[in-house]
Amino acid sequence: MTTPAGSGSGFGSVSWWGLSPAVDLQAESPPVDPDDTEHGVPELNVLLVGSVDGRHLLRTLARAALWPRRRFHFYLLENNLEAIARHMLIFSIALEDPEKMGLQERSETFLEVWGNALLRPPVAAFVRAQADRMAHLVPEPDRLQKQMTWLNLGALKFRERDALEAVLHFWAGGEKGPEAFPMSRLWDSRLRHYLGSRYDARRGVSDWDLHMKLHDRGARVIHTCEFRRWRDTGVAFELRDSSAYHVPNRTLASGRLLSQRGERVAARGYWGDIATGPFVAFGIETDDETLLRTNNGQPVKTAGEITQHNVTELFREVVAWGRPRATRGDSEQVPGDAGGSQAEPAATAPEPFTVHFLSLGSAQTLHHKSCYKGRFQLLYVACGMVHLLSPELGACVAPGGRLIVELAQYLVDLRQEQLQGFSARVRELAQAAGFAPQPGARPSETFARFFKPGDSAPSDEHPAVESGAPPPEVLAPPLEATNPPAEDPTQPLEGRTPLPSESQVSLSEVLAPPTGSQTPKPESPTRPPETRSPSPNF
Repeated sequence: MTTPAGSGSGFGSVSWWGLSPAVDLQAESPPVDPDDTEHGVPELNVLLVGSVDGRHLLRTLARAALWPRRRFHFYLLENNLEAIARHMLIFSIALEDPEKMGLQERSETFLEVWGNALLRPPVAAFVRAQADRMAHLVPEPDRLQKQMTWLNLGALKFRERDALEAVLHFWAGGEKGPEAFPMSRLWDSRLRHYLGSRYDARRGVSDWDLHMKLHDRGARVIHTCEFRRWRDTGVAFELRDSSAYHVPNRTLASGRLLSQRGERVAARGYWGDIATGPFVAFGIETDDETLLRTNNGQPVKTAGEITQHNVTELFREVVAWGRPRATRGDSEQVPGDAGGSQAEPAATAPEPFTVHFLSLGSAQTLHHKSCYKGRFQLLYVACGMVHLLSPELGACVAPGGRLIVELAQYLVDLRQEQLQGFSARVRELAQAAGFAPQPGARPSETFARFFKPGDSAPSDEHPAVESGAPPPEVLAPPLEATNPPAEDPTQPLEGRTPLPSESQVSLSEVLAPPTGSQTPKPESPTRPPETRSPSPNF
């Protein structure tokens, strides 16, 4: 069944950008004790589950100069290797040497790679060059440590590193020609399936989702024209003439195992978001209040313009943060050349932050390792990964640590009662994991904030936490999501070559009732690949 909101599958099965504004993780973590100088520079250990695009990390680095000095250790747990490769590419852009890539060029390159389905040829050439360089560094840990000192792949398994190398080789043009990843055709096919019989009225559907949902939920700066353009073509940030965008963005490709005639077949395609867009992460909030002014009730700046301003200022602050220490010869200088310069004396100096990538599917086993048990002061969980929030994951957070959970506020396929049910489900999972609502936390419809009491137990109840499971009808996914329309017979299975990983995010796992109903159903060979829930096993 198809409704004006679409088939209910707009979230997709893999996330490429966040569905919440970027936050400063230091502002969310417990404060530093100024009298504790025994161990030198204090550390901030953060575990991020499903952060996908690095926006929170970049925001934290950009705001670091406003806080007491700390060394950051970011541990990222994703559900597919393509997301890890995207993190590496995004940081290589953000940390590129300012003498090699100017501020404006860097921010524009970042926005196109991060949020556009189609790229300009110069940006596509940059992606190929960076991917080729990283593909040769991944199997050589010593060279990787020298040239990308902020990166730590030590927790990945050998087969995951091999698969990561394969992903980067594909980005670098290992498979030649546009047919290796026909993004425009894949996007249109996905949109046709999502809208079903409403495809011919897609402009009206787009306007409805924007004005009646995103605008009402706080994203009023998203302009009708930019939202329509993204829904039609996948190009969110048009920084040049529209004809300049025609090269497929291979970083948005991912592999899945599909059922075809009773057999499991590897396919490459676009399985990401086609409903909300990448405007929320950097485009609806800003420190410069003048950008949010309205004229006759309409915002004077679009979400794209605000995003470009915010990203440019973010990169400027990251560079300025490290410049004073670099000029005075401090051993902890900021990685101005971590993105691509060859080994120089300063390149081997320790970074003020490290990004650790954890093995896929390790959320339920981290607490078995003593190095992770009680290690983290802050745990962040994205809305598509809430089903991983468990007592085992909570055991990795130190007493007094914080938990911040991204809510589903900007998922346009969810109705208001489902958003409320999602929030209730988050509170229930957090309580079971040993957390309680954070006292004094500002009310928010975008994030739920909790803390871990020092003497807490998973069974302890907090008066502010609703007890009991929410009604199943509130937590169940939309009816149209469980009964998708028949697949367009002309839709191809792109890229029959088996890929190293399979995207494994399913929003239905998050919204499903907590008791007895989370056993996955057998897959149907005729079920469309865009909406089929992937296997929960990694």
